[in-house]
Amino acid sequence: MLGFLVVRGVAASRTRTVTYRSLFIMPAVMLALALNSIMGRFDGGALLAAVWFAAMAVGAALAWRFSDGQVAAVDHNARTVQLRGSWTPLALMMAVFAGKYVVGAAMGMNPALAHNTSFAMTACALFGLCNGVFNGRLLRCMAACRGAAAPMVRAA
Repeated sequence: MLGFLVVRGVAASRTRTVTYRSLFIMPAVMLALALNSIMGRFDGGALLAAVWFAAMAVGAALAWRFSDGQVAAVDHNARTVQLRGSWTPLALMMAVFAGKYVVGAAMGMNPALAHNTSFAMTACALFGLCNGVFNGRLLRCMAACRGAAAPMVRAA
């Protein structure tokens, strides 16, 4: 898994052309990894879901606000987007991977952490924040794709 994430992160550091569908791959993978790390591991149900969702909303809002305009060009006919390279996806993927490792290791050494609300809320908030940034960047890309009127539009 780590190898896959590193390869995808390094690829994201370079300008590349991707299909509309592939824009959703990494946010979906990171969402699955984060949810896998929090669902079924902690007691707290609705409270932890609310913390995760609130942190995700904050992360999405921050990514939307501070997005670096990663869409360079849109080709509606080919259903592709040219994305500028960024190291942010690699940093986020490594944060989720490291968080998943730390949560698993901590709970392996101290199973009582599954019942520790502070630990669970912190983990949920960090995973939610990372997921939110991924989703905010995805939403910014989708907005750029929808806003492109001509078959090939260069973003400012």
